[in-house]
Amino acid sequence: MPDSPDFVGAARAFSAQSSHYDHDDKINQVITDLRKQVYDHVARFIHPNSSVLELNAGTGIDATHFVAQGHTVLATDLSDGMIREMTKKLNERLRVRQLSYDKLDMLDGEKFNYVFSNFGGLNCIDDLGKVTTHIPGVLNPGGYVTWVIMPRVCLWEFASILKGNLRAFRRLKRDGVMAHIDGQYFRTWYHSLTDIRKAFGDNFEFIESEGLAATSPPPYKTDATGYKFLRKLDKVLNRTFPFNRWADHIIVTFRLK
Repeated sequence: MPDSPDFVGAARAFSAQSSHYDHDDKINQVITDLRKQVYDHVARFIHPNSSVLELNAGTGIDATHFVAQGHTVLATDLSDGMIREMTKKLNERLRVRQLSYDKLDMLDGEKFNYVFSNFGGLNCIDDLGKVTTHIPGVLNPGGYVTWVIMPRVCLWEFASILKGNLRAFRRLKRDGVMAHIDGQYFRTWYHSLTDIRKAFGDNFEFIESEGLAATSPPPYKTDATGYKFLRKLDKVLNRTFPFNRWADHIIVTFRLK
């Protein structure tokens, strides 16, 4: 594993999860639906035959989707276990590299048409500016960035106060909170849309934000009552304020000027 002390705990946690990650993903209908929403969002901006740089690519589920759509992908991740699982999916359009997303300058000037990150991997860093500072060096002018990030306000978590959830406001802590996956603990931070836009700065044009599980349940609530209705409601509201910024995750897209 590359020497990146700030991410050691997270890398260990996701390594522990890697062997069963694909199975868990496949049987979770909420994740399946949310992943499709992310793909539909990206499809509105990505050009045919694009080169994609994926950050925190996990086991390569999204990378293989983009390859199937005719794109070429460099999938990066820090976790040993995730890299091991991704290498099983290698083909002529998919490359894999073990790399932390705050070290994108190590790509030696290689350029891409799209930079993508899904499902909150970027919540393992305290300051998104540590990542965005490198994006102009790896993205072609006019290229797009789509990231899926956990924001500081999640309506489902706030609603859980009614059931006595004392951790409902954990996302508001500026110094981060401890997350727990498969016996491993690591610190995570939550980023508001305002914080995200600030991190991208003047070199990027903000295109759109979209709520992901704003009114519908997050992935861990697979038994939620009225799920189908709530998903339909999400589709109506997810691009409107405040649902485009208050959700379990938000999808944000920027374009390099």
